[in-house]
Amino acid sequence: MSEKTPLSSNAQPSIWCSVKLVAWSFLGIRSNREYQHDLAKVSPMHVVLVGLVSVLVLVVGLIGLVNWVVAK
Repeated sequence: MSEKTPLSSNAQPSIWCSVKLVAWSFLGIRSNREYQHDLAKVSPMHVVLVGLVSVLVLVVGLIGLVNWVVAK
């Protein structure tokens, strides 16, 4: 029942694909087929860097939000 999508071996790693992959991972709602398709187009180093930057932005955003709410 599962469909196998052919993964091209000549796909160029893309930062934008890494950003989409990390964003979907943060939400936790991604089909396995689309995940495998995107995984073929990213570099592990890009995913790690985008993940670290995303976590940093999330933490700084939450700290800013808490400070803003407490200041009111």
